[in-house]
Amino acid sequence: MSFETLKDRMPAYAKDIKLNLSSLSQDETLSTQQLWGCFLACALAGRNPAVIGYISAEASQHLDAAAIDGAKAAAAIMAMNNIYYRFVHLSSNKEYQTMPAKLRMNVIANPGVDKVDFELWSLAVSAMNGCGMCLDAHEQQLMKHGVSKEQIQTSVRIASVVHAASAILDGEDAMSADIARAA
Repeated sequence: MSFETLKDRMPAYAKDIKLNLSSLSQDETLSTQQLWGCFLACALAGRNPAVIGYISAEASQHLDAAAIDGAKAAAAIMAMNNIYYRFVHLSSNKEYQTMPAKLRMNVIANPGVDKVDFELWSLAVSAMNGCGMCLDAHEQQLMKHGVSKEQIQTSVRIASVVHAASAILDGEDAMSADIARAA
């Protein structure tokens, strides 16, 4: 499994996604750890087994064990937080905003990797999951630590392209399964 194989699996109609995967994998806006941690966290958030496999294989060439765990932790905690805080944000009953979450989130305070990297990965996953409240909170933390708008944008660009790759392969797999069942 390789990142090149992921790009090769993009069908002709998804040429833009393939090209964006290529350019983003070479992007120099982020450090190597930030870049591949973002790819990995987003692959996990995208839930497509093939995308996870291809990206995790490539990420393991660029990340140490602590960074891999940090990216996994960002995907895991945001899977929970994005649902909860999106509910709090979207609910017409604003009383929920004053209530404590009562959810364990210790990894955010102690992610085992550079806090900025973890926040960047959390922001990217929050963009994929559509949680405006989390996006605002993570962007605020990143800006406070001097992360540029271009770096923040790059993390969200990665999120959007990895999400698209996951959706494409999910769709292709579903159509293949439908064709096989019809035969």
